[in-house]
Amino acid sequence: MKRPMTPRGYAKLRKECQRLKAMRPQLAEAIEVARAHGDLSENADYDAAKERSGLVEAKIRDLDAKLANAEVIDPSRLQDPESVVFGVTVDTEDLDSGESKTFTIVGEDESDVQQGLISLESPIGRSLIGKQEGDVAKVQLPGGSREFEIMEIRVEYSAVSEEVEEEASQS
Repeated sequence: MKRPMTPRGYAKLRKECQRLKAMRPQLAEAIEVARAHGDLSENADYDAAKERSGLVEAKIRDLDAKLANAEVIDPSRLQDPESVVFGVTVDTEDLDSGESKTFTIVGEDESDVQQGLISLESPIGRSLIGKQEGDVAKVQLPGGSREFEIMEIRVEYSAVSEEVEEEASQS
């Protein structure tokens, strides 16, 4: 199943995967050093080095799978969207509190609620998709039901970022 992701999100995952793969020689060396300490059945250093290596390899497999299944969507190519779609920024007003909130719809691995980046798969993300300015999105959250009025939909994404530029220069 393809997973939507922005170019920035893809570059970030790829960079992390490359960083972990670059650790492999150090991890192998740590295992060899620990192995040289003697009896493996009572060697805590060896067990720790093997466990760390296993965790890094699992993370690499996870990142490789996410990258292989990524559907990179560049929001900067959207032409004045009329409804909420992946990659747009949405200004909303909480109808209960009157508080204004801004959300950008991104892929699951890119979400950061503190920065207003919400996953397409989140309850808020799912409720906003397809809505237009003036529509009300009803969201069922753990704290109860909330309603957000869509005030503005815009594209606030620059495909050119330091990570993307770095990624392009390495290819």
